[in-house]
Amino acid sequence: MRVRKVANAPVSFGVFELSDGPPPLTADEMVAALSEAGYAGIDSGPIGYLGTGAELTERLAAHDLLLAGGWVDLRYADAEAYTRGLPALEAALDVFAAAPPGDLAPRPTLACSGTPERFARPGGSAPGLPSPEWPAYAARVQDAVDRCRARGFEPVFHHHLGTYVETPDDVERLLELTDVQLCLDTGHLLLAGGDPVTALRSWAERVGHVHIKDGDTKILAQALAEGVDLRELMGRGGFALLGEGELDLPGVVATLDEIGYEGWIVIEQDTLPGRRSVAQNIADQAANRRMLKDLGL
Repeated sequence: MRVRKVANAPVSFGVFELSDGPPPLTADEMVAALSEAGYAGIDSGPIGYLGTGAELTERLAAHDLLLAGGWVDLRYADAEAYTRGLPALEAALDVFAAAPPGDLAPRPTLACSGTPERFARPGGSAPGLPSPEWPAYAARVQDAVDRCRARGFEPVFHHHLGTYVETPDDVERLLELTDVQLCLDTGHLLLAGGDPVTALRSWAERVGHVHIKDGDTKILAQALAEGVDLRELMGRGGFALLGEGELDLPGVVATLDEIGYEGWIVIEQDTLPGRRSVAQNIADQAANRRMLKDLGL
């Protein structure tokens, strides 16, 4: 039997950074809603949102949820900024170490900070990392990977709109220069011009974590035409309810079976705080979970 579990994430409720202001719902309200909807896990969201240490363990255990992992943002393109960010990586690993034990461990989800040019024009049309800078960039990614492994965790790297690892070509370059496993995000890949089904097959041996989200290229095109950035794209619904965008979700699920994928499958529907009501967000994530159940996950 393959060990696969389905999780959700605070980003689906507009919880990105605690500095954005009071979260639209409390951690207890979120974990209760996801547990009731049939999820087995949750990503951490901003470190501290779900609690740390015993508080985290008790909150998740009370709702029979595991910690699937969580986002760790580091500036790999800048040596000094990367070094300044390492305490945040260690703090995240401390949180993961305190999570309730389960048959799937949390996966530190490494990602790079956005670049101004690509954040302003997401989807691969803005310039990427200059070729001579790739070796140093990749070396810092590898350093972060090795730090995670030293703490007993196997990390994954999340390609993401608005960053230096955005397009399929960017992902290929990173995989060539490091041994990091990939967090394949179907929505970010779709809006960066990739085909998630083809990518799952091509990168099957490196896929260690999967984020399933839908995407709407029409909303992306309109956002680019109007000159709005990645944050506004999310607010406009660029990442759609599953089944309402252009993702070949049945194809993705069939391909996960085909390649023998085991691990976490994290449903996400990135949105901004206040763009949808809490009740609508809860209903949407319950509907997303039902959609995957209907497909056998």
